[in-house]
Amino acid sequence: MNSRVLRLLEFNKIKQQIQPYLATEMGRSTLAELMPSADADTVQLWLDQTKDGADLLRLKGGLPLAQLVGMDAPLHRLEIGANLNGPELAAIGRSLRVVSQITNFFRDLDDTIELRALPELAANLVNLPEQSQLLRRSIESDGSVLDTASSQLQSLRKTIHSQETEIRSRMDGYTRGSQAKYLSEPIVTIRNDRYVIPVRAEYRHQFGGIIHDQSASGQTVYVEPQSILEMNNKLRQVQLAEKQEIERILAELSAALAPYTNELRSNEYLLGQFDFINGKAKYAAQIRGTEPLVSTDNIVKLRQARHPLLDPRQVVSNDILIGDTYKTIVVTGPNTGGKTITLKTLGLIQLMAQSGLFIPTREESQVGIFHEIYADIGDEQSIEQNLSTFSSHMDNIINFLDPVDDRDLVLLDELGAGTDPQEGASLAIAILDYLGGTGAEVMASTHYPELKVYGYERPETINASMEFDVKTLKPTYRLLIGMPGRSNAFDISRRLGMPEAIVAAAKELMNGASQDLNDMISDLEAQRKQTETRGEELAQQLQEATALHDELKSAWTDFQKQKERLQATAQEKANQLVDQAQTEADQIIDELRQMRLNGAQSVKEDQLIAAKGQLNQLHQERSLKQNKVLQRAKRQQEIKVGDDVRVLSYGQVGVVTQKFSAHQYEVQMGIIKMKIAERELEKIKAPQPAAQRQIVTVRGGSDHHVSTQLDLRGQRYDEALANLDRYIDAALLAGYESVTIVHGKGTGAIRQGVQDYLKQNRRVKRYEYAPASAGGNGATLVFFK
Repeated sequence: MNSRVLRLLEFNKIKQQIQPYLATEMGRSTLAELMPSADADTVQLWLDQTKDGADLLRLKGGLPLAQLVGMDAPLHRLEIGANLNGPELAAIGRSLRVVSQITNFFRDLDDTIELRALPELAANLVNLPEQSQLLRRSIESDGSVLDTASSQLQSLRKTIHSQETEIRSRMDGYTRGSQAKYLSEPIVTIRNDRYVIPVRAEYRHQFGGIIHDQSASGQTVYVEPQSILEMNNKLRQVQLAEKQEIERILAELSAALAPYTNELRSNEYLLGQFDFINGKAKYAAQIRGTEPLVSTDNIVKLRQARHPLLDPRQVVSNDILIGDTYKTIVVTGPNTGGKTITLKTLGLIQLMAQSGLFIPTREESQVGIFHEIYADIGDEQSIEQNLSTFSSHMDNIINFLDPVDDRDLVLLDELGAGTDPQEGASLAIAILDYLGGTGAEVMASTHYPELKVYGYERPETINASMEFDVKTLKPTYRLLIGMPGRSNAFDISRRLGMPEAIVAAAKELMNGASQDLNDMISDLEAQRKQTETRGEELAQQLQEATALHDELKSAWTDFQKQKERLQATAQEKANQLVDQAQTEADQIIDELRQMRLNGAQSVKEDQLIAAKGQLNQLHQERSLKQNKVLQRAKRQQEIKVGDDVRVLSYGQVGVVTQKFSAHQYEVQMGIIKMKIAERELEKIKAPQPAAQRQIVTVRGGSDHHVSTQLDLRGQRYDEALANLDRYIDAALLAGYESVTIVHGKGTGAIRQGVQDYLKQNRRVKRYEYAPASAGGNGATLVFFK
C-alpha cells in the first residue's frame, strides 16, 4: 500500500492507539512494521488471530504476558561466544517463563473455547525447562546472582557477611567509646570498598592506619584505623573471590544457553506476535470493533461504520455499500456536511481490515481486498512548487491514473474544484468515466450539479448525499445512498430573514434545468421521509404485535401450569384413597404370608403377588413436568441384565435375568420368573452388603416382615434348625440376595448345624463367616443363587 494514502488517511494514528496495549519490545516492533496486505489468505489469518485474541480477552482476561525487552543484542553475543551479564540473563529467564506460561495456558484451555489460529502458533514455542530452572535458581529478576547459584558462592557470601559483622562490631568501639570525641560523626562508612570512620582533620593521626578520602571542606578525613587494616584486607580477598565466582557462574549460564540461540530467537518473535495480537484484541474492545467478513470480489458492505479516530459518543455512523450493483458513488452536499469524513471512513476501515484489525462497524460487515487505495483528499497546495489548489489536486490524480486497475479503490474529495465550474464539472465527468473504464471502485465528492445527473445516467454509478436539516440549518452527517444532494441556499436565506422578493428573483434567474433538478431532488427527499415515517409506523406496529404475542404466550404458559396443578391435586386425592385401601390390603397379605411361613401350604405365593398387583394397578403415578433434567435421568436408568428392579404393577423387587426384546425383560421375583414390559420396571440401587444393613432381629419368624438377619442364639438345636428352614424360604420369597444367620460361638453345635443345612440347600450359592467387625465366626453370611 502506498505511503501517501497511509498518511492521508492517518493510519499511523491507529497504530499509536494500539501501542499502549503492548507489553513487549517485540510487540511494539511488530506494530511499527504493520502494513496492510493485499493477500486474502494473509488478511484472513491476521483476522483469525485477532478473533482468537478477542475471545480469550473476553473469556479469560487475555494472554499471560509480561513486560519483556528485546534480546537481539544478547543473542548475537551468545552466537559469537561472548558471556552475558546478569540483566541479560534475567531477561532471557523472564522470556522462558512467559513461554512456559503461554504453553500451559493453551494446554489448560477449556475445550468449549474454539480458537482458529493461536493454538497452532503456540505449538511453535520451544520450552527449555532445564535452562529456565537453572536461570531461576541462579539469577534474580534484577540481574543479580543468587546465593543458590553455587555452593561456593553461598559459602563466600556467608564468610563476607561474617567478616563485615566482625568489622562493624570492632569499629562500633570507635563510634561509641571514649574515642568518639575525635569523630566528625559517630558513624561507619565505606570508601574505596573499605570500612572507614569520619575523623576530624586535627586528629587524623589519632587512629593510625590509612586516610582514604576527605570532605570537600577538608575538615573531615576518612580513616581506616590500623586495627582494622588486616580485617579489611581479608574481607577484600573474599570479595574478589566472590566476584570471580560470579563471573564463572555467568560464563557457565551463557554456555548453557549458547546452543539454543535459534530457539530463543524464534520464541522472541512468537512472543511479539502474541503481544501484538493481545494488543489488537484490547484495541478492538476499546472501539467496540467487530470482525469483518472478507470479500475477494471486493464487495464492500459496511454497516453503521464509524470513523475510528472520532469521539464514539458524537460520531454519526453510516452504511456504506460499494462494489456490488454499483462501483462508483458520487456524493454531493453542503460544505462541512461530512463528505470528507465519509471518504476517510471508507478508506481507513479498509486499511484496518487489510491489516488484520477489527473495524468500528456492526457485525457482519464486509470488506474487500484492494491491491492499492488511491486518494486525493483535502487541500494539499504546495507553496514550494507554487501550485494552486486545482493544480495540486490534478497533480495527485495524474500520478495514479496510469497504474489504477480493477483491484483498486479510489477516493476523490471535491473532484474538479478550484477552477471554472463548467470546466471543472466536465473534467470531473471525464475522470470518472476513465476510472469507470478501469474497473476500479470509486467514491467521489463534488459540488457540481452536473455530476448529479451523471449519477443517474451512468451504469454502475449511484448518487449519494449528506443530509442537511433545513429547520436547524445544520448537517446531520447521515449518508443517503441513492439520493443526490441539493442546494439549500434559498431555504437557508429565507430562514435567515432574506426578503421573499429577493429569493423569488434569484429563483427566476436560475437555469431552468438546475431548478428542475432541485425540484426533483426535493420530491425524492419528500418520498424518502414519507418512506421512513411509514417504516417507523410499521416498526411500532411490529413491536406492539410482538408484545401482544409475548403476553398471550405468557398467559398460555400460566394456563398450562394451572392445569397441571389441578391435575396433580386430583391425582393426589385419588392416590390417597388408593393408598388407604392398599395399606389395609397389605396387612391382609402379610397375615396370609405369615400363615404360609408358619406351615399353611394352601396359600400360594403367586396368588399373593397377583392380588397385590391388582391393587397396585389402581394407583396413578403423578405426572411430572417433562424437562431435560428428567430426560437425562431417565437415560441414566437404562435397564441391563443383572440389575435390581422394582416391578411397578406388582410392587415387588426382583432381578433382571434376561432381555427378550428392546422393551421386554425376564424378571425373577423370589422363586418366580415373569416376562415384564420395560414401562413396568424401575431400576433401583443394589442392596448394601449384609454387614452394612440395619440389623433387625427376628426370632422364629414371629414378625410380620422378613428381616435380612436371623438370630438363633439361645435356641435349642432342633428349634433353631426349624426356624432356619422357614427363614430361608421366606428370604427366598422376599427376593433377598443375601442374609445373615447369627448363631453365636458357644459350643459350636448350632453353627455346625447351620452350615450342614446350607450345604444341602440347592438355592444357596455360597456362605462364609461375617467380617470381624460384624460378629466374625459367630455369624454366617449366606448368598443365594
